Amino acid sequence: MQTKTLGELAKHVGGEVVGDAAMQIHSASTLDKAGPGQITFLSNKKYVPLVKDTQAGAVITAEKMDSRASLLIAEDPYYAFMQIVVLLHGHRQHPQTGVSSHAFVSSTAKLGSDCNIHPFATIGENAVIGKNCQVYPGAFIGPNVTVGDDCILYPNAVIYDGCVIGNRVIVQSSASIGQDGFGFATHQGVHHKIPQIGKVVLEDDVEIGSGCAIERGTLDDTVIGKGSKIGDLVAIGHGTKIGPYCLLVPQVGVAGSVTMGHHCVLGGQVGVVGHIKIGNLVKIGAKAGVVNDVPDGATIVGTPAIDANKAKRAYSLIEYLPEMRKKIKELERRMEKTGSADE
Repeated sequence: MQTKTLGELAKHVGGEVVGDAAMQIHSASTLDKAGPGQITFLSNKKYVPLVKDTQAGAVITAEKMDSRASLLIAEDPYYAFMQIVVLLHGHRQHPQTGVSSHAFVSSTAKLGSDCNIHPFATIGENAVIGKNCQVYPGAFIGPNVTVGDDCILYPNAVIYDGCVIGNRVIVQSSASIGQDGFGFATHQGVHHKIPQIGKVVLEDDVEIGSGCAIERGTLDDTVIGKGSKIGDLVAIGHGTKIGPYCLLVPQVGVAGSVTMGHHCVLGGQVGVVGHIKIGNLVKIGAKAGVVNDVPDGATIVGTPAIDANKAKRAYSLIEYLPEMRKKIKELERRMEKTGSADE
C-alpha cells in the first residue's frame, strides 16, 4: 500500500483538485466509512447527501459540490477511483513458486516462461500454456487445451479438453469451462446423449466467476467475447456467442445457441431462452425472463421481458388489481340489474 498526495492522485487520473492538494492519501473506502487520509467517490446521485458530511479526506466527483472534504474532479469518477485503488493498493500478488514437484504436468505439455504451477494442479497431454501464468492447486487443464499469456486459474478451476483460452483471462475457483452441453435426443421416452464436438473459446481479458458452468458447443463453438466479465454461478449453454465487453451478473442463465451483441448488461438471475438474438448495448433487469429477440439498445425487464418503460407502468398497477377487479364486478352487477329493469 502506497501513500500519495491528492495532487499526485489527480495528476495520475487527469483530474483537478478543489481543496488541499498536499493532503496525504493512504487508502480508499466508501463514502459512509472513509476517514481522514482516505479517498472515496461519488458516481450515483442518490448518495449526494453523503458527500457534504463525509469524514473522508477527499471525494472524487464529476463536478464541484458542497463538502467538508477536498474534491478531486474527474470526468468519470468511478473509473478514476478504480485507477487510484490500483495505484494505492495494487492487485493481488501471486506467489512465485515455479512448477511444483507435487503438480502433474504431462511430458507432452508446453509451458511458457515464468509460469507458476502449484501443488496438485494437473496439465494434460499436448496442452500449451503461455508465459507468466498462475495455475493454482486443484486446477485442471485438459488435453489439447491452449492457454494464452498472463492467465490465472484459481483453485479447482477446470478447463476441459480442446478449449482455447486467450491472454489475461481469469478463471475463478470451481468454474467449469467446456463440459458437455445439455444435449439429448429423446426417442421412445429415453434420453440419448448427443456428443458435444465443439469447444469453448474465451477471448482476451475475459473473467469467469466462481462456480460458473460454460458448456462446449454441440457442433459450433461456445464463445465469450473479448473483455466480457461473467459473474459467479452463471450458466451458459452450448453454442452460445457472447459479444465483447458484456457484463453478466451472478446467477444469470443463458440457454444454448443464443447470440448476444457487444456491451450488453444482464442483471442477477436473468434467464434467456435458447436460439434467440440479443442486440448490442442491451440492458436486461434482474430476474427478467427473455423469450424473444431483443433489438439494439433496448432496456427490458420482467417475465416475459418487455420494454422497461412499459413494464414500469404495467407493474405499478399490480397492487391495485384486486380493487379494480372488485369495481369491475360491481359494474357488471349494476349493468345486469339495469338490463333486467329495461326488460
